[in-house]
Amino acid sequence: MKRVCYIYNPYSGEKKARRYLDYMIKCYQKEGFLVEPFRVEKDGDIDTAAKRIGDEHVRIVVAGGDGTINSVVNCMKRNNIDLPLAIIPTGTANDLANLLGYSNNIKAAIRQGATGVERKMDIGRCGDRYFVNVLSAGLFTDISQKTPTVLKNTFGKLAYYFTSYVNSIQELPKFKLTHISIEADEVKFEGNSIVFFVFNGKTAGNMKLASLSNPQDGLLDVIIVKGDNIAETIRTVFHFLARQLSGVNTEYPKGVVHFKTKRLRLSSKESINIDIDGEHGPATPFDIECLPSALKVIVPDGLWDDVDDDADMEADDDIFD
Repeated sequence: MKRVCYIYNPYSGEKKARRYLDYMIKCYQKEGFLVEPFRVEKDGDIDTAAKRIGDEHVRIVVAGGDGTINSVVNCMKRNNIDLPLAIIPTGTANDLANLLGYSNNIKAAIRQGATGVERKMDIGRCGDRYFVNVLSAGLFTDISQKTPTVLKNTFGKLAYYFTSYVNSIQELPKFKLTHISIEADEVKFEGNSIVFFVFNGKTAGNMKLASLSNPQDGLLDVIIVKGDNIAETIRTVFHFLARQLSGVNTEYPKGVVHFKTKRLRLSSKESINIDIDGEHGPATPFDIECLPSALKVIVPDGLWDDVDDDADMEADDDIFD
């Protein structure tokens, strides 16, 4: 039988992975896979799991949130593991799972992973760290790190919105603008910023901030919310978010810089909080680059067409809406 390494976080999303373990094994065995579960309790455990992966394995399945997925992807890259990755979305936001078309229903997502097809997607790299969805810095970037686990498990993505708004209002009087320098072939920016994103995916905490991003185009989407006028910019951004949540597509408002690039350099004169897929990131300065088609993923059959050239990419762009 084809062997699958199943890496699961038993504490993610109200311990959903544990509750669906038997159902997961049942679905994968039905498709001819032999499941080898590995329980993750801390970051180092994932490297231990990687040492058990051999030539007989054909797939890795990970159950957890975006932080767990980020840890698994980084482990795979450190250990030169080039196997397709399937996801069981048991986290809070599940940005990558949503991007790939997985259902929010756990049983449905398990079936989709067991019967899905292999595709390739880009990933980002900053120094020796990798990210599949987003790298960010600034006022809102510690939302996922500051939001209590109980609140996230109870209210899901609404906890991110609520915490984002409350924290921004409470911290606004004492907030110190982040002075950043961005160097890319397309744009050079130096100045104050409230928040800064580098997207490979489309969402952060399930907030769709990068609707033009495409994880198969070989480019990263950079969004800089300038800090020329903090109060006015925050009002503009929240108005923009409200329109995005209501399904109204708009251009980025005044005060927001957006561009696409293959690589850029981020530096700052001060210490800033960097977030990578919900986890703490490295200190600046560092280079950020897109690695095209660097990650194999399992996606639900029929939801993500294969792409061979730029013309097909343009035609298939609505897949990610």
